[in-house]
Amino acid sequence: MKRCCEGVGLPCLFKGVGMASPRPPRYLLVFDFDETIIEENSDDSIARALPGQSLPEHIRQTFRQGFYNEYMQRVLAYMGDQGVKMGDFKAVYENIPLSPGMPELFQFLSKNHELLELILISDANMFGIECNLRAGGFYSLFRKIFSNPSSFDKRGYFTLGPYHSHKCLECPANMCKRKILTEYLAERAQEEVEFERVFYVGDGANDFCPSVTLTSADVAFPRKGYPMHRMIQEMEKKQSGAFQATVVPWESATEVARYLQEVLKKKC
Repeated sequence: MKRCCEGVGLPCLFKGVGMASPRPPRYLLVFDFDETIIEENSDDSIARALPGQSLPEHIRQTFRQGFYNEYMQRVLAYMGDQGVKMGDFKAVYENIPLSPGMPELFQFLSKNHELLELILISDANMFGIECNLRAGGFYSLFRKIFSNPSSFDKRGYFTLGPYHSHKCLECPANMCKRKILTEYLAERAQEEVEFERVFYVGDGANDFCPSVTLTSADVAFPRKGYPMHRMIQEMEKKQSGAFQATVVPWESATEVARYLQEVLKKKC
């Protein structure tokens, strides 16, 4: 990863004396969605669109570990059978509350968008994420959103597909966030965009997988007490220093904003 003012720092010394200003440092900020940007798991939230506002036990019992995407396909088919339409789903997604401090973090990011590139990687679905972020006015902050494809078929049923296939043994069959992040960084490098640091904000076990690839220059922001945080702690207990990135747990996203503010203050 490139470092700002590497070496003797001449670009900074000559700044403002007729030479072109150096390109500002670029940071990549990666977000999860469920229980990170929003306070809930959106897949659970949509049950509020059902007439009885909850799933029957026979549907819930079809869940298999590692195959959540297939389970949600069955949930959505059941909801379609119950007459739940696009507008019902949209209303639920739009009203899922953001996590504590998240509006303040997004406001901070919108004021510093020239320095921070934002992407979102989520095992939810594109429709739900877009509905929620547009309702809050934050959709345009993200350069790219990676999530499971979703649409409404001719019957008006909400349909869901897997994001991709992969060989990671730690992740659900439909999505490995490590693969997505690694490929994104490679793609941006081909476009001659090198990030000085990567920041990762998440909560779940599937956020732990990509966070392991972070370097000592990077920062992981696990939500305090959630699976990602616990897994990092367990890794450190087994072998101190095994997790390379700086770890900054958070309860309110304002803590993330404060940390990023300090980072930006130190830039050239």
